[in-house]
Amino acid sequence: MPLPRLGTRSARLRTAPAVFVALAAALAGTLLAYSLGGRHHGGTAGAPSGHVVIDVSESHCGRGWTRPKPGVRTFDLHNSSDGAAEVYLEDPGSQVVYGEVEGIGPGTTRQLTVRLGKGTYAFKCVPDDADAVTGPTVRITGGQRGPGAAPVSEHDLIPPALSYQKWVGTGLDEVVRLTTKLNDAIDRGDLAAARSAWLPAHLQYERLGAAYDAFGDADAAINGTDAGLPGGVHDKDFAGFHRVEYGLWHGESAAGLRAPAAALVKAVTGLRDNWSQTRMDPAQLGLRAHEILENTVQFELTGRTDYGSGSNLGTARANLDGTRRVLSGLKPLLTSRYAGLPELDSELDRAQRTLDGLHHDDSWTPLDRLTRTRREDVNAVLGDLVERLASVATLCDPRRTV
Repeated sequence: MPLPRLGTRSARLRTAPAVFVALAAALAGTLLAYSLGGRHHGGTAGAPSGHVVIDVSESHCGRGWTRPKPGVRTFDLHNSSDGAAEVYLEDPGSQVVYGEVEGIGPGTTRQLTVRLGKGTYAFKCVPDDADAVTGPTVRITGGQRGPGAAPVSEHDLIPPALSYQKWVGTGLDEVVRLTTKLNDAIDRGDLAAARSAWLPAHLQYERLGAAYDAFGDADAAINGTDAGLPGGVHDKDFAGFHRVEYGLWHGESAAGLRAPAAALVKAVTGLRDNWSQTRMDPAQLGLRAHEILENTVQFELTGRTDYGSGSNLGTARANLDGTRRVLSGLKPLLTSRYAGLPELDSELDRAQRTLDGLHHDDSWTPLDRLTRTRREDVNAVLGDLVERLASVATLCDPRRTV
């Protein structure tokens, strides 16, 4: 799975539409946010019928909500300030969030549709470069409101991130052991044994997917592809597992593979030895849980990373293991925040059964040998998981509260 090019806060915006739609489904219609393309309304009179215009600014945050009523309501959030801002609709006492919109530019309006019911609400405006401001509290006396989610802080994410980082260190020990076994087989000229050793080593590395961003440049040396290289698979900079894979399944001699295999061992050993000095960003953990399988669908289910072994479905299965490991650390946070967690667990089990059904002895069914029905099943179950995991990314994204 190639390293995703991600930042920190902005990373979630790349998949924001999918994230918001998935979260809306998970919360049974509670939240749906989308852009109006820069339209803005000067006041309630200029808003579409049934909409309420809410001021987003440091001095007038939340102004405009004068007649609160239960039911599904659409708010036009108009940013009257001179900088971008996020807006949360929350319970001001518990800080449980019922809706949010990110990146509202100055002078623009975006919509937030929320199901309201009995309780207290307030809009919180969070400017990019200033303290958060909470607007007036509004009380609704009737109706059934949709579920909300308590905000997750970076402090909440530190324990699961530390646990995961320790687990990755143990996993890297195993990657080094298995890659050394692969290298030894190539050194003695036993290419049949090398082909058998390649897949376990590669899959062990693939299980560590949530750490790839922390691996930095080492990932390209270990698991890079020939994408963007002028010489393609023959380019001198093509390296790592896929370089060795290409040679093993395209008739290259042991002599030709010794240098790439030795470089691979050196790269994974260096990563393992330096891992204790590396620090993962706790704020990225929920996003990684989503992106592991997002990249699986993009690269493995399309065959873009197959260099001859036909093991993309094995890689997908390893990525599923990696996703489960990240989620195991996040579950204490998700249990009280994500109503769809039982269904997510069920879908993870279904995906595992689907993929395990394509594993026979020590080999995996190549993509091009799947029946149409089987291919559709694999695509459907993993695609569904990507949508569900988008909600995890959203719910575990740390929100500013001050």
